[in-house]
Amino acid sequence: MAGVSGETSGVNPMINRIFALFAVVAFLAACETAPKDAGDAAGSGASGSSDTSSSSSSSSSASGGSSSSSGSSTMTKDEELVSIGNKVYFDFDSSALSADAKSTLNAQAAFLRSNPSVRITVEGHADERGTREYNLALGDRRASAARDFLVAQGIDGARIKTISYGKERPEMVGSNDEAWAKNRRSVSIIR
Repeated sequence: MAGVSGETSGVNPMINRIFALFAVVAFLAACETAPKDAGDAAGSGASGSSDTSSSSSSSSSASGGSSSSSGSSTMTKDEELVSIGNKVYFDFDSSALSADAKSTLNAQAAFLRSNPSVRITVEGHADERGTREYNLALGDRRASAARDFLVAQGIDGARIKTISYGKERPEMVGSNDEAWAKNRRSVSIIR
């Protein structure tokens, strides 16, 4: 009987270790998913400005403010920028702004004028054709073209940062005209 109890006691520590391992993994998994869900519920989660705009719109409706006058009062600043147009598209191997691009940037300038505390980053992107270095430079020219247009519309250049991702962050994956056209862009995001 002594041999049997020795085997049983050898199994119990192993089972205990396995259960302990599962408990630790479950605990870590629960800890990791909670902040991501909380960030999604608050808007982008990366920008402190979306949290404050959500709080201020909640407090104005709680205090009896007229938040029903416009549907945009419930939108975060990020959502508002996306709704007016935060993307500008370019022709192949070009950083020249088209009439559509200028129209979108005019709407962005109006948004920035009405929100003087908002700062943005303009990302420059390119399609997959060309070298990495060339596309980084092209993305930089595209972001700078959008920034320069906004500055010409009276927006303080200190509020606008530019960055180029070249071909590293495609909007649409593919090696065809549709994908290439979507990837030749600049994107304005609130920082």
